[in-house]
Formats: sequence, C-alpha cells, structure tokens
Amino acid sequence: MKLSGKLEENKELLKEKLNIEKSFDIIGRELIIGERKAFLVFVDGFAKDDIMLWILETLQAMKREDIAVDSVKKLLNNKIGYIEVETVEEVDQLALSVYSGAVALLLDGQEEGIIIDARQYPVRGPEEPDLERVTRGSRDGLVETIIFNTALIRRRIRDPKLVFEIKNVGKRSKSDVVIGYIEDLVDERLLEDIKEKLDEVEVDALVMAEKTLEELIVKKKWYNPLPQMKFTERPDVVAAHLLEGHIAIIVDTSPSVMLLPVTLFHFTQHAEDYYQNPSVGTYIRWIRFMAMTASFLLIPIWLLLVFNKQYLPEFLQFLGPKETGKVPLFIQFVILEFGLDTLRIASIHTPNVLSTSLGIIGALILSEVAMKVGWFIPETILYMAVAGIGTFATPSMEFAMAIRMFRLLLLILTGVFKIYGFIAGMLIIAVIVFTTKTLDRKKYTWPLIPFDAKALSHILFRKPIPQIRRESRK
Repeated sequence: MKLSGKLEENKELLKEKLNIEKSFDIIGRELIIGERKAFLVFVDGFAKDDIMLWILETLQAMKREDIAVDSVKKLLNNKIGYIEVETVEEVDQLALSVYSGAVALLLDGQEEGIIIDARQYPVRGPEEPDLERVTRGSRDGLVETIIFNTALIRRRIRDPKLVFEIKNVGKRSKSDVVIGYIEDLVDERLLEDIKEKLDEVEVDALVMAEKTLEELIVKKKWYNPLPQMKFTERPDVVAAHLLEGHIAIIVDTSPSVMLLPVTLFHFTQHAEDYYQNPSVGTYIRWIRFMAMTASFLLIPIWLLLVFNKQYLPEFLQFLGPKETGKVPLFIQFVILEFGLDTLRIASIHTPNVLSTSLGIIGALILSEVAMKVGWFIPETILYMAVAGIGTFATPSMEFAMAIRMFRLLLLILTGVFKIYGFIAGMLIIAVIVFTTKTLDRKKYTWPLIPFDAKALSHILFRKPIPQIRRESRK
C-alpha cells in the first residue's frame, strides 16, 4: 500500500502498522514545518538525540514559502544536511525502516515519506573473542551490530570488488542478513544457490540468529554432527577466508559469522598458526592434530587393547590397570564422559567469579574422592583427562562436539561388542564422514580424498606467505 497525499490518512495507516498508541516505545510526534503539518515516527531508544535535535531545529525554522510542491526533494537537498536519508512511497517499507531503528517523517500534501537513518544500537566494544584468543595479533572482535561487523571487515579489505548484499529473513523478526563475498574470487553458482536458499527460508524469526539460519540452509540428517559451516568472531579470519573465495554470512544481533564452503580440515586451523613463524606455526598445527586424534581414538583403542591384552607384545604389556575396581572399565569411561560434559555445562552457567572454584572442585576433589571410594581407577581418569584436553585444543567448538559424539559412539560399541564393535563403529563414522558433502557439493574430506597434494601441503604445513602467494598464482 502506498502513502497518500493526506497526512491524516497516513497517520491512521501508521498507527495500525506500528501500534503507536499500544506500544509505549513507538513514538509518534506531530510537528509544524513551514506552517505545514508533519508527523515524526521513531522507536524510543534507537534515535540519536543530538542528530534529531539538530535536524528538527533546522526544519522548524523554515517558513511556508520554503516548502514548494517539490518539498520532499527540497528538504533532502537543502535542509536535511544528514548523510543517510532517503524517500519511500510504500507504507510497509516505511514501517520496516522504523522498526529497524530509523526515523520516519511525513508531510501533509506529500505522497512520499522521508527516512532518516539516525539510529544507534546498544553495543559493546569490539573485544577479543574468548574462544579464539591469540598470543600475538589483533584484539578486536565482531559484535552484535551488523554495520560495525561489515566495517571491521572492510577495514581489512579495501577492495571495490568486496560486496555486502543485505536481505531480510523472518516473517516477524525481519532480521538483517548480509552476504559478503569478493566478486572475482567467489563461486558464482554457489553464491546464487545461497541467495535462493535465503529467499526460500520460511520462518517467523531467527531466534538463535546464525545457528537458526544454518539449520534452515543446510539440509542434513539429524544423526550427522559434522558442521558444514565454520563460525568465527574474528574479523581477520573472515577477511582471510573472503580472500580465498569463501562466502561470509553475517546475521544482525550475533557476533558470529558463518563461512562457507568448508571441509573437514578447515576446522583444524587457527589464527594463531599465522601469527607465529612458519616453523612454529607448523609445530603448533601438528600438536593440534595429535591432540584431536587422541581426543577421538585414545580411549576406545586403550579399552580395546585392555580387552585383548593377551595378544599384546611384551613391550605393551604395561597397558591396562592392575586392578579394575568395583565398576567395569567401560562403565567408568561412560560415567566420566557424562561427568565431563556435566562439568562443562555447569561452568557455562557459573558466574566468572566462581568458575575457577568449580574447575578445582570438578577436577581435583571429585576425582580424588571417586578413586578412594572405588568408582574409578587412576588410568581411566588419566586417559579421560587427555581426551578432554584434546577436545579443548580443537579450534572449532562445533567440530570438537562432533568428535566427542563420535568418541562416545565408538566407546559404547567397543565396550559392548569388543573388537567387532570397534570395527563397526569405525565403519559407521567413516560412512558419515565420506557421505557428507560441502555446500558446493565437494567431498568433505578434500584435499585428502580426493587427493590434492598442493592443497594438502598447505594444511599440513604452515607455509610462508610469499610462498603461498607464488603457489596460488600458478
């Protein structure tokens, strides 16, 4: 529906669309501008008071002869000396702009409304993300305001081919979703596919921001825990991926950016690798690989070896406990798995002041008492602690949780069915991994399968930047 030339009719339309008289925070203010009636609409708390005060002082100082037939255009060009100003004709578009935080101004006798984007959102400072800390490097992180996030990325890539396209997703929330990419590097077919998927999303609101959007875009089986998008809160990581041809999806109200397409090995890399010398970065990367492997396989393999200790060579006979305790080894590991997850959940809900105390209680007191009572033996606690450290050494929390789910599956099958359960578990996990596709329909295991020697070398070794540039040009 379009705006009419009668101010009273437009006011009634806006009162219906915006619930001006019902919602206390939707402010409708009647004004006189150049001896002509005007109506100002905005959301309390979003408008910048100093900017609006200056604009209104200018407008109310106008005389009748200052407003001609083309008053809207004249106001924009001569009187409203503000950068982000536009005109609208549709009532729905005007209402959406107001709900987004802009200020709407209507004049009697005009069929166009003026949108003044003088909004400010409550926002925290760009602090370093807790999950992606580095010993050396930038300390700024993404925040919950989308325009600040695009600015942090644009600050690092001043390329005219860097594009940020914005869409509205959600019938009720109308959440701002930005698609970021570099035109001459991005996969055009994947880009169009992502745009179509966003246009086809049918949901009332993105309640959990980017996580809700991910589940609406990515269609996969419920039992597959492997992430198909990488999340980051670091603008330098987003910039690096954009320069590699990836697509970034930014959702307003969330500090996390989704990066795609990604394979399994994208979740093994961290910004810390590139803030260190190549040799040090390679060493850190290999340590991380070993920690992630230990997190996945250490406990099931140790349990399997204990079950088949009679087949072990002499130098491995030390494996396994001298006394198994009152609780079977398999049950001990299952209890420890659930206990470790319970401790992690409890630490999330514990205030920072008490989180250290909680860690001490969980790691020391409970384990010590549990061994004295006879629930656990020292070996099971040791190996579970090593597996837990490997989980926390994984850069991606989503991928770490996927490894934990696979470990629990393999542990249960090995504990119940011994060697046959271990083989069956490995086969099930292999099928899930090898049947998972990236969003551009490539293998999730690339560049290992299908094999790409040059790409795999970049993953296994942190190469110097000049060498990476030379190889990328070939």
